[in-house]
Amino acid sequence: MTRITLLGAAVLALGNSVVNALNSCGQSQYDPAEYVCWSDQFLCPITAGEPLSFCNGACYSKFMYKCENNILTLLPAHTGTPFTLTVSNPTLPIDGKPVTASGQHLSIAGNTSTYCPVEVVGAACPPGNITAFFAGNGGLSMDTMVPGGQQAYLGPDWNMHYTQAHSAYIPTGSLTQGFGAYEGGGFVNLNGNGWGWVACPPQASGGGGSAWNLVGRNETNAATLTACTPVNLKINPLPSGTVGAWQYT
Repeated sequence: MTRITLLGAAVLALGNSVVNALNSCGQSQYDPAEYVCWSDQFLCPITAGEPLSFCNGACYSKFMYKCENNILTLLPAHTGTPFTLTVSNPTLPIDGKPVTASGQHLSIAGNTSTYCPVEVVGAACPPGNITAFFAGNGGLSMDTMVPGGQQAYLGPDWNMHYTQAHSAYIPTGSLTQGFGAYEGGGFVNLNGNGWGWVACPPQASGGGGSAWNLVGRNETNAATLTACTPVNLKINPLPSGTVGAWQYT
């Protein structure tokens, strides 16, 4: 997740080709589609549709940091209560759409697929119409009732998946940690040297349907994701005790 020095931002701004009309920020000129000017002198880039904020010489994302008394610190961890995730990038049609679980795969604006053995659980079956999560110790799990739970992980394909109910199988090469969940902020992918998340439209993901694919970007796969767009994932807290589903299928 982004934390950029002002010098780096200024150099990038001056080095970009002039495509849009430029604005002035102090003694520098910048493209307002790519940068934001703070206090008429400090440039910060726009990343994943978010104009980065400014704090005492550094640009930062509000999905991960806060600035108090000109001191930049991490947001507190979100632990103990469930939450849903929604995409944040105002430049995309999926802005505000939920992350959804179906087929042991997490996508964006897709269907949520769940199951509950009504003959066993009866009226205690959750509605199963939302995809909800728990975070802790750098990992992510599904908010379910099924014994043993269901763990989410970043697969060898750098897509987000989750384990099948009653099974702990996770493919070799998967990552179960390296995530940050921040109170009042976002769910951040810190793997792959912190390249974050991208959203890939259906045609770029090789599949049908209307759901977009959620992919963890890294220095190895970035060149293959040119049709995809960086996004942030916003944490939306749920009341304590909320259960998303008996199990996600």
